[in-house]
Amino acid sequence: MSLISDFKEITKMRLSISVVFSALAGYLLGAVQVDFYTLLLLAFGGYFMVGASNAFNQIIEKDLDVLMDRTRNRPVPAGRMSVKSAFIIATVFTVLGLMVLYVINERTAMYGAISIFIYTCAYTPLKTKTPLAVFVGAIPGAIPFMLGWVAARNDFGIEAGTLFALQFFWQFPHFWAIGWFLYEDYEKGGFYMLPTRKRDKGTAVQTIMYTIWTILISIVPVFGVTGDLKLSIVAAIIVFLLGMVMLYYAFELFKKRTAKSAKQLMLSSVLYITLIQIVYVADKFIR
Repeated sequence: MSLISDFKEITKMRLSISVVFSALAGYLLGAVQVDFYTLLLLAFGGYFMVGASNAFNQIIEKDLDVLMDRTRNRPVPAGRMSVKSAFIIATVFTVLGLMVLYVINERTAMYGAISIFIYTCAYTPLKTKTPLAVFVGAIPGAIPFMLGWVAARNDFGIEAGTLFALQFFWQFPHFWAIGWFLYEDYEKGGFYMLPTRKRDKGTAVQTIMYTIWTILISIVPVFGVTGDLKLSIVAAIIVFLLGMVMLYYAFELFKKRTAKSAKQLMLSSVLYITLIQIVYVADKFIR
């Protein structure tokens, strides 16, 4: 049972599944005709790639993870898994992920490779050096939603670009909220994730601004300027209202600047990105 638990932890199973969910949503949006074999390949390939990124990340940060309460019990810093074992898992997952995604098409494999490279070789080492690491990390973090579209169409156009932009901007309020309520723990490991490095008005204002950008991008498809990616007026209103909930909590963070308000924003951001992906997909098949 411990092996299964450690495997789930080294690959961050819950996070990986949420990423796969985004990729599958992107595929359903892009698919002219849904192919369940491709869906299956995308699910497995996506999980392999995200799992590999997380395993590499935990190898690189093992000495810092042991300093933080939320990470010290991970398999590698806790000593339950050797660096060699973690590296084998990460390497095998990388190879399997690229192979599986390549079966879908070359572009999907290419973007998967770009994602794991940026996450492992740029975002991870930058986390202890500059708050701009969040910007760098938002690039691989935004790839899954658009990766699904590329898997369906074998093309990167305005549609995939819009999906990428939506998830890209969403990550800033999401990760700044996490960085806020886990500030002390991140500080122990030398991570400064907030844009001003402090839990201050400047960070809260930027959080509001990026939340607004996220909402605006999420309703752009209703105006018919994003090619085959479309959104009905009813769906756009639902997406907008969901965005208002997230924006409300962003303003609450600005007003209260507490760990509790930051956690509420984080939870609302997770709910937002999940629900709008469902709304986008449902709207396509109902319209």
